[in-house]
Amino acid sequence: MRHAYGRREVLRGVDLVLRPGVLAGIVGENGAGKSTLLKILSGELRPQRGTLRHGGRFGYCPQDAVVNDALTVRQHLEFFRVARGLPDLRHAGEVMDVLRLTEYADERAGLLSGGTRQKLNLTLALMHDPQVLLLDEPYQGFDWDTYQRFWDLAARLRDAGRSVLVVSHLAYDADRLDELWRLQDGVLHPGTAVPT
Repeated sequence: MRHAYGRREVLRGVDLVLRPGVLAGIVGENGAGKSTLLKILSGELRPQRGTLRHGGRFGYCPQDAVVNDALTVRQHLEFFRVARGLPDLRHAGEVMDVLRLTEYADERAGLLSGGTRQKLNLTLALMHDPQVLLLDEPYQGFDWDTYQRFWDLAARLRDAGRSVLVVSHLAYDADRLDELWRLQDGVLHPGTAVPT
């Protein structure tokens, strides 16, 4: 895939395959094109050149939470339940329990802390039990306990056969990943592969 903003080529030939049952990561400096790549993978942005193939449901957690400040957590979940044609909120409830978001169900999003808004953002991405999960700086604003819970959840998703891609500008969590790539100069370079 290739993509440019004006004359600035952000992606210069990215080739990426996400296999089932893999917890993968992409790291790169700010401005390296990581968010652009995720927007293309999620279908939010069309690549200027290249092809993209999806298999199964996918969930996308953008770096900035896209929520309506006037709606409560529960109203967000109901809105997304209807939009996705889900019969119930059972799976969303399980994610909320893991992230300890349940106690905020009746709080308006505009009153939530940054970390709690990110919990809602992640729950909305996971509530339909996707096979492929695309996460852009997903633990931004999390306290240490929630940060640990996030990685436990990511490992459980991988163990259930899901493809999980975590994008970050830091490689602190490389030991938690099965595969790691570095995005530099618009190209993905293999990082450290961790044996599973």
